Amino acid sequence: MSKQRVALLGIGTMGRGMAANLLKAGFPLTVYNRTREKAEPLAAQGAIMAGTPAEAAKGADVVISMLADDTASRAAWLGEDSALDAMSKGSTVIECGTLTPGWIAELDQQAKSRGIGLVEAPVTGSRPQAEAGQLTFLCGADQATLDAVRPVLTVMSKAILHLGPVGSGGQLKLINNFLCGVQVASFAEAVAWVERTQLDRTQALDFLKTGAAGSGIFNAMSDRMTARTYEVNFLLRLLNKDLRYAQTAAAEHGVTLTTAAVTEQLFDKAEQQGLGEKDMSAVVEVLRNKNQ
Repeated sequence: MSKQRVALLGIGTMGRGMAANLLKAGFPLTVYNRTREKAEPLAAQGAIMAGTPAEAAKGADVVISMLADDTASRAAWLGEDSALDAMSKGSTVIECGTLTPGWIAELDQQAKSRGIGLVEAPVTGSRPQAEAGQLTFLCGADQATLDAVRPVLTVMSKAILHLGPVGSGGQLKLINNFLCGVQVASFAEAVAWVERTQLDRTQALDFLKTGAAGSGIFNAMSDRMTARTYEVNFLLRLLNKDLRYAQTAAAEHGVTLTTAAVTEQLFDKAEQQGLGEKDMSAVVEVLRNKNQ
């Protein structure tokens, strides 16, 4: 049975690893990125380069988007030289970005009006998981549409969770990222606090890692914060965007995310200090600045 023809829009921190795993699995792949240079290394691995979303999507059975926000996603799917208008009836959209429920609902309607299926599939995991093919896809879709693209998702994932209809995946992803964002902020405050005391930092953090406050994310973030190595696994500015989207989504269900609002203020300061393009753990540097 021949492999589905795949297009991938967005060759960033996550998209590079996803594309590489699709190529390793033998899927014919066309890639598009607004900054062409970021996608060029994939051409050496066998990918076809496209100059527009429409060019990438033409003739594809499955078109995946891994873009930063609603604005970038909308431009790729519905803007000039859009992917959706170039897709064939019976093909499938897989939207992997962390986006607002309102935009996902609109994209679903636009796809349906063209006879195109949609799988909403935001991911958990960051750059290392994308490179290792160990992402978890949080899927909102009807069963038949999800089953049709399962072979594509499988080569990039350790788990594919079918959560319900379109809209379900994005809700859970925003809840997940809200929790991560608030925790990262609290970890940053704890690290800064420890550093301003007479405590031995290594001893104090070792205790916290193995105590009731310990967790996988705490271990990873505290290590990165103390080493002050901010190679990007998850961009700080994108986590801040997710905190904004989460507050809007929760409000639509009558829930006020008070802790997210406070956390957003800290991440706003980090962006203002030029940390937006660094890993999210770099938020600790705001608190290390005694003038803040």
